[in-house]
Amino acid sequence: MSKFPEINRIPYEGPQSKNPLAFRYYDADRVIMGKKMSEHLPFAMAWWHNLGAAGTDMFGRDTADKSFGAQPGTMEHAKAKVDAGFEFMEKLGIKYFCFHDVDLVPEADDIKETNRRLDEISDYILEMMQGTDIRCLWGTANMFSNPRFMNGAGSTNSVDVFAFAAAQVKKALDLTVKLGGRGYVFWGGREGYETLLNTDMKFEQENIAKLMHMAVDYGRSIGFTGDFYIEPKPKEPMKHQYDFDAATAIGFLKQYGLDKDFKMNIEANHATLAGHTFQHDLRVSAINGMLGSIDANQGDPLLGWDTDEFPFNVYDATLCMYEVLKSGGLTGGFNFDSKNRRPSYTVEDMFYAYILGMDTFALGLIKAAELIEDGRLDQFVEEKYASWKGELGQKIRNGETNLAELAAYADEMGKPELPGSGRQEYLETVLNSVLFK
Repeated sequence: MSKFPEINRIPYEGPQSKNPLAFRYYDADRVIMGKKMSEHLPFAMAWWHNLGAAGTDMFGRDTADKSFGAQPGTMEHAKAKVDAGFEFMEKLGIKYFCFHDVDLVPEADDIKETNRRLDEISDYILEMMQGTDIRCLWGTANMFSNPRFMNGAGSTNSVDVFAFAAAQVKKALDLTVKLGGRGYVFWGGREGYETLLNTDMKFEQENIAKLMHMAVDYGRSIGFTGDFYIEPKPKEPMKHQYDFDAATAIGFLKQYGLDKDFKMNIEANHATLAGHTFQHDLRVSAINGMLGSIDANQGDPLLGWDTDEFPFNVYDATLCMYEVLKSGGLTGGFNFDSKNRRPSYTVEDMFYAYILGMDTFALGLIKAAELIEDGRLDQFVEEKYASWKGELGQKIRNGETNLAELAAYADEMGKPELPGSGRQEYLETVLNSVLFK
């Protein structure tokens, strides 16, 4: 029985459409820079927000009904969410989903029972996948919600909690492989500290690395060939989290010899909470060869926490897609780690939100391709560093000179001319001219 009987498959109707249940920019088969839009934008549904989040916040209870006709907290409800999720994805043309273990089933008091439930629901998901092209983008284990993780999972002070976390990771990897997942994510929601007065930072970071090494070893042993991801976030729920931003997470991976198996899963809202732009953390990841996947959302600059809004900022989406196209694309995809605003509580609102997000990134893709084809940004950057193409610049770049030689060059030169203008305002004009033509 349909969970969304009033909603038909969402069509593409073009930019002039005023149909709220139609795409204006997301045209799955449109070819851009040699690939279909659907290939550039492998969208994923976040199981936790779309099928679970019901509008609860710290000041109020649910506003939306996410029961889907079953009693929450039961396996019947877990299966009803599967039914709703697959119908939702098929009607939007979404090919992937992402999950935490406890998104799929209610957690039992005993891990054996939780795992039995996970086996049951993953069998049901596999049945639903038959005859569709819907697959798992990535899986992960929720190691932050339960009180046992108050001091983290890998970073915990309790060896028993560490062992329990390892068991959750093992099962989540089993499920990811079973469902054909392309990646596996570590989000260190509580891998951090509130005060250094009671924290051995080196000990905690070493243990996080040990847990990740165990995950890699086990994953490869059961045939997982995809990427492992770290999803950086600077704070909330902990005051200071060890995966603060992309640069910090990449440094951690390189320090502990994990950089060959891990890439970044960059979330827009997390980057801005770290004091960066979304584009910044994407660029840092890309230049280190570690841009893997993206959590597509945005935050609110007037609010100091992780609001997980559906993306509508076309500037940010364009600059995101500019980085993705320039880096050659993702090994992962675009997961909508986004939730409806609390007053947007109807079934229609669920669809409106995904249409908004998919259209925003589709328009960003279109405009990013136009920016690249326009060529003025690339040309300017090329000219900005033109002096390095000369003999001296090449000697420096190739390690064929030294401080004494450069000092002698500077003595003879006297003083250098000012570097060429950065022309930021001109380049922002170029951006606007492409966006709004």
